Amino acid sequence: MPELPDVVVYVEALVRFVRGHTLERIRVVSPSVLRTYDPPLSAVEGRTVEGFRRLGKRIVWDMGDELFVVIHLMVAGRLAWVAAGAAVPRKVGLAAFDFEHGTLLLREAATKKRAGLWIVRGEEDLAGHDRGGVEPLEVTLGEFSEALRRENRTMKRALTDPRIFSGIGNAYSDEILHRARLSPVKRTGGLTEEEIGRLYDAVKTSLTDWTERLRAETGEDFPKKVTAFRPDMAVHGKYGNPCPVCGSKVQRIVYASNETNYCAICQTGGRLLADRSLSRLLKEDWPKTIEDLEEMGGSSSW
Repeated sequence: MPELPDVVVYVEALVRFVRGHTLERIRVVSPSVLRTYDPPLSAVEGRTVEGFRRLGKRIVWDMGDELFVVIHLMVAGRLAWVAAGAAVPRKVGLAAFDFEHGTLLLREAATKKRAGLWIVRGEEDLAGHDRGGVEPLEVTLGEFSEALRRENRTMKRALTDPRIFSGIGNAYSDEILHRARLSPVKRTGGLTEEEIGRLYDAVKTSLTDWTERLRAETGEDFPKKVTAFRPDMAVHGKYGNPCPVCGSKVQRIVYASNETNYCAICQTGGRLLADRSLSRLLKEDWPKTIEDLEEMGGSSSW
C-alpha cells in the first residue's frame, strides 16, 4: 500500500504534471471504483486543477469552488502518466483522467478491487475522509507521546492505525521499529520516555529519509516504481536475509495476508516472536530464541 513517502511523491508529481491544467473528462471503466454519485463526475470535468494535498494515504485534488476529487489507492492501486487519450487497460484499469497534454491512469493489479474515487463538495465533507491521526512529521514530541499512549496497543498496531498516526502502513512501520530498536509487539502503555523519544526520532528520520530517496529516484518524471518492497529496506520484506546492523537473519510474524518483519537481536533481545499459525502447529517445538532457531537449522521455512 502506498504510504506517506509514496503519496507525497505522487502529490508532488501531480503538481508538476497537471496543476493549472483543465481536467477535460474522467473515464470510469470499473464501476466499483466510484464511491459517490452526488456531486457527479461532470461537476469537476472542464475545471482547472488548482492544487493537490495528502490526506493520510489519500490524494486530494482541489478543483476550486470547494469541489474535490479524492483517490485512495489502497493496497494495489497505482497512478501512471501516459499519452493523451490512451486506452484504459482491461484487466487492471479503473479510470482515466484526461488532459489536453496527457492522461492519468488509475490502475489496480489485484483480483479484489479496493481502490476508491470520490467527488466531494465542501471542506466539511472532505474532513470525513480524515481518519484523525496526527501528522507524524509535524507533531512535537509531546503530541506524539500523547497520541501513542491514547490506547494501550502493540507498537505495530499503533503505528499503522490511521486514527493515531497519519500515513504510516505495514512497510514503513517495520523500518521505523527496526531503526528505533523496538519490538513490534511491545505495548505502548509500557514504553519508557527514552523509548518514546527513540521512536519519535525514528519516525521522523525514516519517513524523511524515504521521501528524499523516492524524490531522487523519481526526479522530474512521474513515479513509475511504487512498491512496498525495496532492496535497500532494512527488514521489511527481508525475511531470512541478514539484518544490515547485526547480521542476524530477519524474522517475521505472519497474520492473515500480512506479515511483520523484525530483527530479533536488534529489537527483541534475541527472543523470537510467536507466529500465530506456526506456533499453534509446532507447539512445544516452537523455538523461543535465536539460539534455539540456529540449533534447529536457521530461519528457513518450516
